Amino acid sequence: MSVYKFKLPDIGEGIAEAEIVAWHVKVGDIIGEDQQLADMMTDKATVEMESPVAGTVIKLAGDVGDQIAIGSVLVEIETAGDASAAESRDEQPMADGAGVATEAQAEAIPIAATQAEAPAPTPFVPSEVEGRGAKAEKRVSTSLDTNGSGDHSKTLASPAVRQRARDLGIDLAHVKTTSDRVRHSDLDAYLLYNGGSPGHAPTATRPDETIKVVGLRRKIAENMQEAKRRIPHFTLVEEFDVTELEDTRAMMNADRGDNPKLTLLPFLIAAMGKALPYWPMLNATFDDDNMSLTRHGAMHLGMATQTPGGLMVPVIRDAQSKSVWQLARDVARLADAAKSGKASREELSGSTITLSSLGPMGGITSTPVINRPEVAIIAVNKVREMPVIIDGELEARKLMNLSLSCDHRVVDGWDAANFLQAMKKLIENPLRLLS
Repeated sequence: MSVYKFKLPDIGEGIAEAEIVAWHVKVGDIIGEDQQLADMMTDKATVEMESPVAGTVIKLAGDVGDQIAIGSVLVEIETAGDASAAESRDEQPMADGAGVATEAQAEAIPIAATQAEAPAPTPFVPSEVEGRGAKAEKRVSTSLDTNGSGDHSKTLASPAVRQRARDLGIDLAHVKTTSDRVRHSDLDAYLLYNGGSPGHAPTATRPDETIKVVGLRRKIAENMQEAKRRIPHFTLVEEFDVTELEDTRAMMNADRGDNPKLTLLPFLIAAMGKALPYWPMLNATFDDDNMSLTRHGAMHLGMATQTPGGLMVPVIRDAQSKSVWQLARDVARLADAAKSGKASREELSGSTITLSSLGPMGGITSTPVINRPEVAIIAVNKVREMPVIIDGELEARKLMNLSLSCDHRVVDGWDAANFLQAMKKLIENPLRLLS
């Protein structure tokens, strides 16, 4: 017998430590060679650690959320033979990109804050509900009103009113009525008189839970905090009439053949690509440590994407040179790759400006947080059909707001306003946008 000490290998250039985001073994487990031990996260990727030996796990380096230094012992394994050969292999640096399970650029958009991972809801248990209902029924059937006139079963009420009273835990014998039977309006009056409290047992509450913030969610939290701490944001919101654009999109989808179905996003990305060359200050990255700004000639569009682990930002390269059909393919492909954890490191880095959209859930307006080190981000809000006066006539038009947040250290309000107006001319004139 011997003890093999599995040391955390070098999993990326310049990486000094990695975070434990999941253990797949515990002390006492008998494992085989190449069995997965743990998932470790760096600033750029989640890496699967596999055991080069078979044996029994006798020690783990830490808990989920702990940071482990490169080269330190992660797992100790008791083996049947000599572990020196495996240790020799373990000391070799990991090849770049090896073992990458999910690439996780953690530059996040503020909408993520509203979608933080939550524990699963308490399941519906019929027996408990029926039990409470039975107790309520028993309580109601044996109670007397203040005059001692009788019980619940003798109170006249429709089946619907009786069911509602049972659901609310209300004793019908205590509900006063001006007619020959208790009605819904009488239940409403009872609730109002009693401050909305029918007096039944309170709904069961879930116990408090403390959840450790680890992995991608931790990286999102750190980057959000750093972006808000370092960047003085300002947000400008402009209203766009997308009636003609929606008609154009419907026409193109009706005759799309093998092309993917078009959403509004490819059109908005195309409009950004056409407008940014005239306002290059927004298509830039800012190194605030060295106080230097890089204006980018190409638009590498970061696309905020919700995944099971949190928001990720896959990148559409050279988006300014692509058609709406090509952009639609890239949007679908990268969204699927991010959600499945198969996006590569190159697909998750190098964005120059970001677009974020929640589709029909996008709200009326928003104030997105910049994807540092970029200097601008656009959030897409939902399309609403609204009455608009055009040439003295009232018309129903489809309107949508775009919210643009900028880094006020390098972008002036004048630049932001002109950029939005340039986009507005394109979006409200689909022929100009697609020409």
